[in-house]
Amino acid sequence: MKNVMFILLAVFLSTNGISQNGPLTSGTAPSFKAISTMGEINFPDDYFGKWKIIFSHPADFTPVCTSEILALAASQEEFKKLKTQLLVISTDGLNSHIQWVKSMESISYEGFSPVKIDFPLIADNELEVSRLYGLLQSNSNERRDIRGVVFIDPNNKIRAFFHYPNSVGRNIEEIKRTLIALQTEDRFSVQTPANWQPGEEVLIKSPSSIQEAEKLERKKDASLRKVTWYMWYKKL
Repeated sequence: MKNVMFILLAVFLSTNGISQNGPLTSGTAPSFKAISTMGEINFPDDYFGKWKIIFSHPADFTPVCTSEILALAASQEEFKKLKTQLLVISTDGLNSHIQWVKSMESISYEGFSPVKIDFPLIADNELEVSRLYGLLQSNSNERRDIRGVVFIDPNNKIRAFFHYPNSVGRNIEEIKRTLIALQTEDRFSVQTPANWQPGEEVLIKSPSSIQEAEKLERKKDASLRKVTWYMWYKKL
């Protein structure tokens, strides 16, 4: 009887658009095909060799989401220079996305002139992509996405996941900083400390012992700075 009730509950959750799993925070990013404001998307093949950042949002024509898309559009050229493709997704339909984009492209926002939104808004009204990535709001009967950010590297591995409350807009500068930190990690095999900003010192991986730390000291490397035996900064 318990098994039957569990199956019925699983079917209810599935048919009501409620995610049974949490956000997909690691591993290989699932492939998918979807329609968007910029045509059909074949992910990740369309973005070979690029970083990808997927922004999920609860609903079109809402103030917090609108502020985020406009802030993204104001920074889209910077993300292009970082070889990164931006993608936005919600469970709204394509017509809604198209009308919302048209509306936003006529708005002057926070000192920026109206700008063309040069990244796709994916229409996921069948919830297929949202389920793949665990982006649905699991504590609600609404068929809405969470306010999430998924960082995916050129090898199609998920490297980071942010989850914001519905009422709190995302910080685009922090997202950009995280992207640069991940790219810096890959390029130099280093780590980044709290409040790190591009161009500042980074951290090397912790020595495994005091003896290994003493070897670092004997190197007399001017690029290294010791805080304690297990914490070393490095100038790039």
